[in-house]
Amino acid sequence: MKHVSVIGSGTMGNGIAHVFALYGYSVKLIDIHESALQKGVANIDKNLSRQVDKGTIDAARKASALANISLTTSISEGCRNADLVVEAASEQIDIKLNIFKEIDGCVPPHAILASNTSSISITRIASVTKRADKVIGMHFMNPVPLMKLVEVIRGYKTSDEVTSTVIELSRRLDKTPVEVNDYPGFISNRILMPMINEAICSLHEGVAGVAEIDEVMKLGMAHPMGPLELADFIGLDVCLSILRVLHDGFGNPKYAPCPLLVNMVTAGHNGIKSGVGFYRYTPGSKEKKGVGIKN
Repeated sequence: MKHVSVIGSGTMGNGIAHVFALYGYSVKLIDIHESALQKGVANIDKNLSRQVDKGTIDAARKASALANISLTTSISEGCRNADLVVEAASEQIDIKLNIFKEIDGCVPPHAILASNTSSISITRIASVTKRADKVIGMHFMNPVPLMKLVEVIRGYKTSDEVTSTVIELSRRLDKTPVEVNDYPGFISNRILMPMINEAICSLHEGVAGVAEIDEVMKLGMAHPMGPLELADFIGLDVCLSILRVLHDGFGNPKYAPCPLLVNMVTAGHNGIKSGVGFYRYTPGSKEKKGVGIKN
């Protein structure tokens, strides 16, 4: 496996491209907007520079990684020689299904098609292709260059060979793969999102304030980041989408999104990327400026 195509140049997509390029793979980074591609590669450059400054890589390895990345706005051009395609587009099922229909028709027969989805059924995604045995989930964690986990999700028809290949590939990227089966939210978000939702419900019901809820979880449970700050970091719109997948998939009211979360997303308060969520943020950074909401 030499040629990897990454669809989507946002936070997750450029992070995935960064890691593959750093480990010597030829990477095609694909997005429908040229401006998004330029922003994505600028982020890769910046994050590689941070690794150089920290001494984890040298300048030559940074230059080599950047040279391994090429950009295109065409899925057919970007995927035609791919051994592996990793889709990292928006967490919306219609967008993902359309992408997989398109890439299935333009990649070589041996190519593996992976989705970075955080909750959507791999079996459903695979159903729109003619290679369901070669469709799998590769759920990287954010920030991709730093986080070790790759949740490897087997669809109903994913083959043993493809699963083994992706597990070994993840290890070559210095990641720790964990294999799970294809049910709503997989493992990571099936457990994480109800916790975040319960924190939001506690805020909504006036049990405690934003900073207090986060402080309890950081100091009492040794979490590096409180659940409300983490929700801002993930994106409140993404949290809402995942909770809706869980709620629809299991039909269990325990997964119903808190009304406060629904209202915040409707108002465009999506966390760090919008500048306000449960906290307010300095534009263009993750620096908190204070609480962004009253309980």
